[in-house]
Formats: sequence, C-alpha cells, structure tokens
Amino acid sequence: MKKISRRSFLKVAGIGAAALGLAACGGSSASTTTSTASSTAASAGGSDAGFTNTTLTLYSPGGENSVPTKTIIKYGELIEEATGGAVKCDVQYGGTLGNDAEAIESTRMGTIDLIFAGTSGFTSFYDKAKVMDLPFLFTSAEEANEVLNSTDIGEQIFADFGDYDLVYLAEGDNGMRHVSTVKSWGQIEKADDVIGLKIRVPQSQMYTDCWSTLGATPVALALTELTTALSNGTAQAQDNATYHEVANATWDDIGYFSFINYMWMGCTMAANKIAWDKLNEATQNVLREKAKEAAQFSFDCIAEDNVTARKTMEEGGVQFCDNPDIDSFKKKLDIPAYYTRYASEAWYDQSLVDTIYNYGNK
Repeated sequence: MKKISRRSFLKVAGIGAAALGLAACGGSSASTTTSTASSTAASAGGSDAGFTNTTLTLYSPGGENSVPTKTIIKYGELIEEATGGAVKCDVQYGGTLGNDAEAIESTRMGTIDLIFAGTSGFTSFYDKAKVMDLPFLFTSAEEANEVLNSTDIGEQIFADFGDYDLVYLAEGDNGMRHVSTVKSWGQIEKADDVIGLKIRVPQSQMYTDCWSTLGATPVALALTELTTALSNGTAQAQDNATYHEVANATWDDIGYFSFINYMWMGCTMAANKIAWDKLNEATQNVLREKAKEAAQFSFDCIAEDNVTARKTMEEGGVQFCDNPDIDSFKKKLDIPAYYTRYASEAWYDQSLVDTIYNYGNK
C-alpha cells in the first residue's frame, strides 16, 4: 500500500476532520433564529404557559463546526421548544459578534444575552475561575461534569458573577489536556520524559508554573503560532485534547500522543444579568435546566470527537500511549500540596480546592 505523507494526508483527511464526528452531534451552516420544533410549538402559546415573551441573542465565538457553537445552537433549540416559542433565540457564532474576550465583554454590557465561551476567557476579570486551571484537579472530563453540574460547586465558583453583570448557568466541556510530542522526541510515558522538553502552553502563568516544575521548558504562545513553532523547532510538544489538535490542524509534526489527563478545560454558559432579571421565574428555570442539558451535550460531543480525532491521527502515523504513569507526574509536582503555592492569591480557596480534589481522589 502506498503511504501518503502527513501533509498530503492532512489535505485529504484533516480538513474533513475539522468537522470530525460532527454528524453525530449535529451542525449548522448558518446563524439561526428559530428551530422547526419551536416554530411548530409556538402555536401552543408560550405566554399561556407563563413564560416571558422575548427574543434572546445567544453567541459562541467558535467556528461553525466547533463544539461550543454546536452547543449554543442546541441550547437555542432546547429553549424554544421548552417555552413553546415564547422565547425565541437569535443564535450567532463564528466571530460575528467578536472573539472570546470581546464577546464576554459584550455579554457583560448586554449586547449579547447568553454566551457559551471558554472559561479561561472569564479569568481576566473573574479570578475565582482560575481554580479550574490547577493541574490534576480533575481526573477526567466525566468527573468535571459531575462535580460542576451535579453538585453546587459550579455555583460556588461563580457565586460572585453578579458583581460583573453576569449570571452563571452551567459548565460545559472544552476537552482534557494531554501531551503530544514531535517524532524526534519520542513517547511520554512518565514525568522524567518531559525534562528539557520545549512544550507550547497557553499564555498563562499557571501553565508555565506546572511545566517548569516538571522540568520542561514551557513556551507560551498563541494557538495561531503553534503549527509554525512545532515545524521550526521553537516547540517540541503541545498540551491539547485530540479533537483540538485535529480541528485546529496542529498535529502535522506530531509523532506521539500520551493521555496524561493533566488539566481539564471548561466552557461557561452565562447570561447578561439585566436581560436575565427581565425574565420571569418560570422562564429562568427553563433556561437553567436547558443550560445543564446543553452542557451535557458538549461533553457528549467532545467524547465522540476525541474518538474520531484519534482515528485520524493514528491513520496519519501518530502513536498513542494510553496508560502513562500519571502518578509520576503528580508525585513530581507534589500534588495536592502543589496547590498551596497559590494560597496568597485572592481567588484561592483551600476548602474549595480540597472538596474538588478529594471528589475524584478518595
């Protein structure tokens, strides 16, 4: 069988993988204002059921086939159906209302009514959400979902959102971070394998702290610079979920992938407080309930997309390590004592950290 090059493979399969597994979770080719189901249900009379008659602007900064966008579209459909069309949703996405930072600010100002965006984007002004950037705090995405959406911990973290003109609704999935390396480095099976490794990380001190402590050389770069960095040797590794690597086409120079499960990434569903306060209690209850359903949808989508992404990468020659020595990473970081390095930070709450960590490490 003729073996195609990695770059040729990307042209054939990688572009299609930007929408990887998307048929299973649905998709949309344009912004939408109503769903067929809700248009039909509207004849039942939403106001008769006690819902506020209104139109809400929902937004995801992600591209058309991204999980956040699929999730916000799903959320709009769920709201319209549940309210019998009393609440209509003008769903926008893909940069039409700005990038993450711009859109979050617009939500605080009231230009956007409901947003689903990466939780890290909120930490620029809401420090308490930084707790979710602690390494090895969650053992899996499934655990994060259970902790944040099935207990009151999510509400505890975002209890002061109202001070920033926002209302917290639910926490969705944005993937579990692992580590992947270029072909010349080799597989990561234990913590000592990353000593000296030049790994690209997001531009965040907490990521830099983690990898420096492990003995690696973190290189803080924007995602748009990653592919070039891996190609020219500025970086030898990245810390991303499988679906992120394929969807963002950052795996071309990757030879090895290791599931170290070191950090979970979330997406936050939030509402503008003024718009929220205009809704009656029945409508608010529906929006909260459906936000949890939409959040679950995001976890399901990413789980499916990760499977498809792995297949794509394996077909391109990437070798996977399913059972690295995760304990060696925790031991080298001295988890959970490691977390106390942030004890002087205003956002740090030892009781909350202990509660989350102990949930999955009983």
